[in-house]
Amino acid sequence: MSPIRLFVPLSLALLAACATQPKQNVTVEKQSECPVQLNNRQHLILTLPSNPTTGYRWAIQDSAGGVLRAISPEVYTNPENTGLVGSGGQSTWRFQAFAAGNGRLRLTYQQPWEPEVEPAQTFDCAISVN
Repeated sequence: MSPIRLFVPLSLALLAACATQPKQNVTVEKQSECPVQLNNRQHLILTLPSNPTTGYRWAIQDSAGGVLRAISPEVYTNPENTGLVGSGGQSTWRFQAFAAGNGRLRLTYQQPWEPEVEPAQTFDCAISVN
């Protein structure tokens, strides 16, 4: 059998396999995008508005630890084109699904030195991993 005759069916099989794979990264920027359904090993990127210059920080209260694992710490970015000192930016976390099941990803936005005060914002997202 010629190499070309082997190449065509193999190429078609690889294309079909790629077409059925879920996208690797799922990005969530709003609570309205929840609940989130992931496949095992899929990445979840959570990006929330943040402004540490006000003293407020996002704190993870529940990391859906039974189904997600953190693959990077929080990364804060500030858009360079604003030109305003103290303007807000974004905090981003990266997780990877590692086990089938359900969990909750819950964060609160508050000043860490006032834990008894109600959070200014809460992010609560149901996570389901197949």
